[in-house]
Amino acid sequence: MERLTEQMIQAIRDEALRTEKTKRLQPQVLELIYEQKWFKLFVPEELGGRMASLPEAVRIFERTSWIDGSLGWVVTIGSGGGFFVPFLPKEARESLFAAKEAVVAGSGHPSGTAYPVEGGYIVNGTWKYCSGSSYATVFTANCVIEADEPGQEPHIRAVALRPDQVTIVHDWNAVGLKATESNTMVVKDAFVPHDRTFTLVEPLAYTDEPLYRYPFIPFAQSSFAAVGVGICRRFLEEAIQLVERSSAGWQATNPQRASVVMDRIREAEGLFEKSAQAFFTQVDHSWDVHVKEGALPEGVEQEVSRQCKETARAALTCANGLLPYLGLQAMLEETPLNQAWRDLNTACQHSLLLSFED
Repeated sequence: MERLTEQMIQAIRDEALRTEKTKRLQPQVLELIYEQKWFKLFVPEELGGRMASLPEAVRIFERTSWIDGSLGWVVTIGSGGGFFVPFLPKEARESLFAAKEAVVAGSGHPSGTAYPVEGGYIVNGTWKYCSGSSYATVFTANCVIEADEPGQEPHIRAVALRPDQVTIVHDWNAVGLKATESNTMVVKDAFVPHDRTFTLVEPLAYTDEPLYRYPFIPFAQSSFAAVGVGICRRFLEEAIQLVERSSAGWQATNPQRASVVMDRIREAEGLFEKSAQAFFTQVDHSWDVHVKEGALPEGVEQEVSRQCKETARAALTCANGLLPYLGLQAMLEETPLNQAWRDLNTACQHSLLLSFED
């Protein structure tokens, strides 16, 4: 796993429950992310990035989420900002993405406004759920561009803001993913030059790079679904360990309990893994088609979206279906099992993983 030893993985996990109380990743974990260039998975090599393919990236998201849900989430969100590189002018993308510690936080919800002025825009707004807010080196946000002339229609454009232009409201108080610092950001009367604004339909560079041509919605859905897969696998590991630790004690009061619960775990694991494998197969297939044809056919794009939602639902069904069989130990917040369950339910609440069609 990305040159990580078992000792390093265990050290991250040992810290994970403590970071739930501090609500932020430890400095040594952030340094590991920088060393592995996980925040720069989708940044070109000439800017110090890894320029990973989507199949490679989703497996990194799965593994980091298996180590710790908050770690996997911030890696997924932070690296996703690299998708914006080709839509910025050369000077801006070098300034924003070249540093070793470069990482984006922000929101795609258009809950701000930008009023055109000479050379750029005056930005105001409030955006929720900006993961990685304390260490982000740039904040991006979608804004409604207000019309400044009669007859013009408002439209949406993204802006890139410096940390000193943003006020962070520390209001992330979810039941899971506690160390992701997914706080609210507030911007008031900030000037953003035009060359630090962009839309995802106007690439300025790297037009031959397959990753940047992959449709953004299935790209994001694949990323988030991979997080769910990793956390669910961690949940299953912890559930098995709980049964193994408890079987002797259960034997005295209910001799069949351990075998019955283990059978249910194996059954649920089998159904979930079938969906997880279908997810990775679908992502791999879509990438191969995309690279070969130079674009992703609409039918394949829809299949990726459907599979991501189905796999997220399978992960939730697996964990939530097993929880009642695991006893009160599973409800203790200071246990890795409970943390994984809470992280999974939080991650799978992302709107891109929800289906309202059935």
